[in-house]
Amino acid sequence: MISKADESNVKVYQFTLRAVLTGMTLGGVLSLCNIYSGLKIGWGFNMSVTAALISYAFWQSSNKLFKTREWGLLENNINQTIASSAAAISSAGLVSAVPALTMITGHTLSWFWLSMWVFSVAMVGVTVAIGLRRQMLIVDKLKFPGGVAAATTIKEMYAKGSEAIARIKVLLSAAVFSSILRITRTITELPMLGVPGQMASRPDGALISQGITGITLKNMTFAFEPSMMMVGVGALIGWRACVSLLGGAIVAWGIIAPRVLELGWASPGVNSATASWYTTVLEWLLWPGVAMMVTSSLTSFAFSWRSILSAITGKDFTKRGKEKVEENVNSDETYGQEDDVVPKKVFQFALLFVLVLSVVLQVFLFGIQAWAATFGVFLTFILAVVAGRVSGETGVTPVGAMGKVTQLVFGAIDPSPAANLMSANVTGGAASQCADLLHDLKCGEILGASPRLQCYAQYFGTIAGALVGSAAYLVLVPDPKNMLLTDEWPAPAVATWRAVAEVFMIGFEAMPEGAVTAMIIAGVIGIILAALVKIIPAKYVYLVPSPASIGLAFVIPAYNSMSMFLGGFIGLILTKYCKTWAEKFLVVAAAGLIAGESLTGVAQAMFTMIFPS
Repeated sequence: MISKADESNVKVYQFTLRAVLTGMTLGGVLSLCNIYSGLKIGWGFNMSVTAALISYAFWQSSNKLFKTREWGLLENNINQTIASSAAAISSAGLVSAVPALTMITGHTLSWFWLSMWVFSVAMVGVTVAIGLRRQMLIVDKLKFPGGVAAATTIKEMYAKGSEAIARIKVLLSAAVFSSILRITRTITELPMLGVPGQMASRPDGALISQGITGITLKNMTFAFEPSMMMVGVGALIGWRACVSLLGGAIVAWGIIAPRVLELGWASPGVNSATASWYTTVLEWLLWPGVAMMVTSSLTSFAFSWRSILSAITGKDFTKRGKEKVEENVNSDETYGQEDDVVPKKVFQFALLFVLVLSVVLQVFLFGIQAWAATFGVFLTFILAVVAGRVSGETGVTPVGAMGKVTQLVFGAIDPSPAANLMSANVTGGAASQCADLLHDLKCGEILGASPRLQCYAQYFGTIAGALVGSAAYLVLVPDPKNMLLTDEWPAPAVATWRAVAEVFMIGFEAMPEGAVTAMIIAGVIGIILAALVKIIPAKYVYLVPSPASIGLAFVIPAYNSMSMFLGGFIGLILTKYCKTWAEKFLVVAAAGLIAGESLTGVAQAMFTMIFPS
């Protein structure tokens, strides 16, 4: 347990200069990981625990070596608040709407204006979260499981410091291993090992006329990739999602894609048994994949209708709605907490400021009409509240669903790609940052931190994330139109956002032959599977394939799905046969694998930019 002296220390030191600088530094670095993984698989990860562990190792070592003051528990909480906010900046459009707009219109932003844009998007969510804190955390007492997990980890870290050091060693070892493999793969140009086998083309198929007599599994991207990042992702996302990814890859790339090629609905790539045809076939497969991801996401969101009504009306429509909720949490965990984070007038000014800033930037940077931009921000305010509520009850923030709602609305009132994408960008990014701060505030509530100081911390996090994340994006993909939706950068989130915008911009008639029918079928399947997850007893949910994962498998290469399945399988075995080790180290080992490769990938991209030869 924490000693009395340490406990006193913990209460005094919170928003210190070193806590702010540590959080901004770690957050900026970890934002690179989420941008890298977002452009690879469309997903980002919460970095609270990772930042807390790394900072603990650094400052505790500094304490022993240089006699600096011990790294306080609440200092660490400020650090993780800043770092998680910065790392979440990828959801502010850098791996979705921003490159999608460039691919459609060629519109690009300089580093300064891109940083300003993603900062403004994040600020909308942070400001809304400040206004929601009392209702959702103190009155409604929503769970916010991510915040609870972070608080539990930090408490254990300070109660059992040796275990924290052990976790850090595992995290760093995994990161170094993943990094070395990435560097080795680059230097030696280690190729992917294709799965042997061939899918014979029909004698009367369209491929015969192009001189192609067969389709190999390697053509359909079935291969073993010498990479540990996707293995780490698989270990994190769970067995059900990994099985669904592999099943989706088999259906999409092993069954549907060859038939689509034979019918001439998509074009093959280079006429070689070892060539990947990912880019050309994706032009057809992304449509059913996007449809399944969008409909399943919106269906899952619709089942949160109680949360939606509660968020909009302020009344409790949940099953415990009749129960009286206490105004204060347990007294031994709540010293020094303000009832209101900021004065009402300050909050109202902040809302007005972020509204004006967002509208001005939308008009100036993207040529969106002022009335449409204003309407979009007001819609964002409402949807961010809804997303915060859903995240508080389930732990899942419906970022994609929020963005799609706005895209659908703007598809009716202003189908131009800039209005459709960038207004939805505000909604999705704000939803993510709103939920992130609420989870951090829940963590702080359990640890006894000042919510006001955590809100200040969130602002510093968005600044660090916007500056570093925008630079990383521009370094990694200087030419989105030619670099994205390729084997190297599948960018499934970009494909989804672009596809929805193009449907409203050019209409269904411009889509590839057979794609509309495929979209309808996939969309209906997505609705059914998502509804089943909500309807059937929880103990049987594992039997229902994940529609979001299946849809994702249509959009990424099959070798990514195979690697994630491998990671999920390893995680399953470790959880079953090495339960104690898995409980302590599986998550940090997986995080290390992801961080090692992604940071090395960013470093390699920067090296190539500086030394192009």
